Amino acid sequence: MNGETTLHSIGDLARRTGLTVKAIRFYSDTGIVPPTERTAAGYRLYGSDASARLELVRTLRELGIGLDAVRQVVAQEASLARVAATHAEALDVQIRILRQRRAVLTAVARRGSTPQEMDAMHRLAGLSEAERQHLVDDFLGSVFGGLRRHPAFAAVTCSLTPLLPDDPEPAQIEAWVELAELMRDADFRTTLHGVARDLAADWAPDDSLGLPRLLAEAVRAQATPALAEGIAPDAPEAAPVITALAAHYAHILGGAAPQNPDDLRLRLADRLDQMNDPRRDHYLSLLAIVNDWPAPESLAPALSWTATALRAQVARR
Repeated sequence: MNGETTLHSIGDLARRTGLTVKAIRFYSDTGIVPPTERTAAGYRLYGSDASARLELVRTLRELGIGLDAVRQVVAQEASLARVAATHAEALDVQIRILRQRRAVLTAVARRGSTPQEMDAMHRLAGLSEAERQHLVDDFLGSVFGGLRRHPAFAAVTCSLTPLLPDDPEPAQIEAWVELAELMRDADFRTTLHGVARDLAADWAPDDSLGLPRLLAEAVRAQATPALAEGIAPDAPEAAPVITALAAHYAHILGGAAPQNPDDLRLRLADRLDQMNDPRRDHYLSLLAIVNDWPAPESLAPALSWTATALRAQVARR
């Protein structure tokens, strides 16, 4: 033994590091922290750097680094920075997976889902980016089929496209799962396609009447102030709103507009009822969560108020 070098027994190292003798012996046997020498009786002796090496090993293991990587770091065959970066990337993947699982389990608990529903949600949450994009493209293609040449096509499809971030919050994952279920719903696709087709037709050739060219936005612009003022749909004060919207709708229809004012109003009321699908509002609310947008203002109150006011005006004639 070199008299100038202090060597420590395995018991000394255990007291210095807080590790068990069994753990130190394991790291020694695997070659991560080998003994410097052995006594004549075969007992292991370790150099002065063994404590620091064992502290490093313990820290790396507590951080979840595998034994092979620990061995390479301790032997300086791989840099600590590179190993840490690689492990951090792996943890990012694990965190995303755990968040997905948590979101699915939260949704299952909240809904009281069946095993089959839970399996479907789990698969939707675990879709790859390419698989998510395929689902979105297929959905939007069904909804806006035949409408690509419409002036509002690009803006509307963009406003309805979910973009789940790389590191989503649990609420975003849960919202994505619900959104994906809606996008896969054949009846919702058909209904929304009908609404999109009708909205495309309900596009004024100009804004000469002073209202937005899109019927839905014209309804919002006119009915929202009336709602805010507390005007009842069957009150006389509602008449100017209905008159303006009926004129706007007649302008949209052009030569196809009914000549009878009552027929025009009833046709408009039916159109607004068709647009007022609660699933559309739910889709937009979920979309806002996924895309981290402000919560959308529902169009449903304006649509309901206007349809009721249209029918009330006809009934009074």
